[in-house]
Amino acid sequence: MRTLITHGRLVNEGRCFDGSLVIEDEVIAEILEGKDAQPAKPVDQTMDVAGCLVLPGVIDSHVHFREPGLTDKATIDSESRAAAAGGVTSFFDMPNTVPQTTTLETLDEKFRIAARSSHVNYSFFFGATNDNAGLFSQLDCHRIPGIKLFMGSSTGNMLVDREEALDRIFSTARLPIMAHCEDTAIINQNMQTALEGSDDPDVSLHPFIRSEEACLASTRKAIGLARRHHARLHVAHVSTAEELELLSLPQTPSEGLITAEVCVGYLLFSALDYQRLGSRIKVNPAIKSPVDQFMLRQALNDGRITTIATDHAPHLLAQKQGGCAKAASGMPMVQFSLVSMLELVDAGVLTIERLVELMAHHPARLFEVRRRGYLRPGYQADIVIVRKGKPWQVTTDIIQSKCRWSPLEGHQFRWQVDKTFCNGHLIYNNKEVDGQYIGQPISFR
Repeated sequence: MRTLITHGRLVNEGRCFDGSLVIEDEVIAEILEGKDAQPAKPVDQTMDVAGCLVLPGVIDSHVHFREPGLTDKATIDSESRAAAAGGVTSFFDMPNTVPQTTTLETLDEKFRIAARSSHVNYSFFFGATNDNAGLFSQLDCHRIPGIKLFMGSSTGNMLVDREEALDRIFSTARLPIMAHCEDTAIINQNMQTALEGSDDPDVSLHPFIRSEEACLASTRKAIGLARRHHARLHVAHVSTAEELELLSLPQTPSEGLITAEVCVGYLLFSALDYQRLGSRIKVNPAIKSPVDQFMLRQALNDGRITTIATDHAPHLLAQKQGGCAKAASGMPMVQFSLVSMLELVDAGVLTIERLVELMAHHPARLFEVRRRGYLRPGYQADIVIVRKGKPWQVTTDIIQSKCRWSPLEGHQFRWQVDKTFCNGHLIYNNKEVDGQYIGQPISFR
C-alpha cells in the first residue's frame, strides 16, 4: 500500500517547506519538495492535507503509564490511546510501577504487556536501586533507552542514596542514566518546617519544600558523578534557573555527555498558578517561580535543554486532594503536550523547527533510536499532522487518559492533532483512536 500525503508543510531537520511524502506499508518511501512534485511510482491512495503541518511523530522519553500494579490510575492501553491522540508515536516508560522495573523479569513483563496493549511504539527504562548495578551488564542495549536513577525521593520509593551505590551505578552503566535530581535531606528539613503550622501545608508551599536548593544540590552531585566516571547523564525535568547555569558549563568529550530535559508543565505553569489550579499542578520537582519558567523557556533555544518530555503521571482526582503532604504528585500531559508547545511557537517562545528538534529529533539522537524521529526515506512512518483552526476546549469527554482529568481543562486551543500515523498505520483520525492497532518495540543502536 502506497499512500501519498500531499500539499502539507513538512517540518524536518531544521527546515519547513511545502511538500509531500509517500508512505509505503510501514516506512516513508519518498520525500517530495514543492507543491506539485509527483512521486516516482504510482500510489494507491492520496490524502490532501492542505493547510496542515506534517511533523515526525513525537517521542516522549519520560512517561509513567502505571502498569503493572497501579492500573486504577492508568494502563498502557489507556495512556497509549492518549499518546496517539496527542501525536506521540513512541514513549519510554519509567520503572516506578508495582513491582518496580528493577529486575530482568519485571522488565520482560512490561514488554509483554505492551506487546498486547500499546497502541504506539514503546520501550522501558530499567530502574537503578542501591544494590542492582550488577544487572546492568545483562541489559540489552538495543532494547531499552537507559537506566532511571532517583537521586531524590519520589513516587515509588526508589531512592538511591548510598555513596558507594551511586559510584557503582555511574561507573558501570553502559546506557544513558536519566536522573531525578532532588536532595532528600533538604526536602525533609523543609517539610518539617512547613509542618510546624499544619499537618498538610498548602500546596502553594510545594516549591519551598521541594526547593531550588534541593534541586541544585542534587543536580550538581549528579553532574560531578557523571564527569568523574565519564558517564552519559540526562538530567530529568529541570525546574530551576540555577540548574541551567550548571548545564551551561563547558564539557569535554572525556567527561562524558551531560544533557537535560524540561517537561511541558514547567513551561506552561509557574508558582502563580497554584492559586488557580491547586494540587492539579503538584509535581516532583515542584513547579517554581515565573523567573524559573521564563529561563526554562529561554533555554529551549540555546542548547542547554536537549529534550522536551511530559513526565506524564496520572493519578485519580481523589488522590490529588489535599496539600503538600497529602496530595499525590504528578499530572497527565501526554495528550496535550504537542498542541501546548505549538501555542508556545505562536507566542514566539521557539520556532516550529526547534519544537520538532526537541520533541522528535533530539530524543531519537540522544537515545540512539533506530529509524524513528525524522521524516526520512527508509524510516518508520511515524508521522503527525496538525492543523490550526477554530478554537476548541479541553473537556473531560475528550480526555483519553484513564484518570479523566487534566490541568488544562477549560483551556481553549486552536491547534489540533488531525492525524497520527504509527509505522504507516493511521492510528488517530477525526478524533478517533484505532484501538485495535498495536505498536512496535523500539530498537536502539
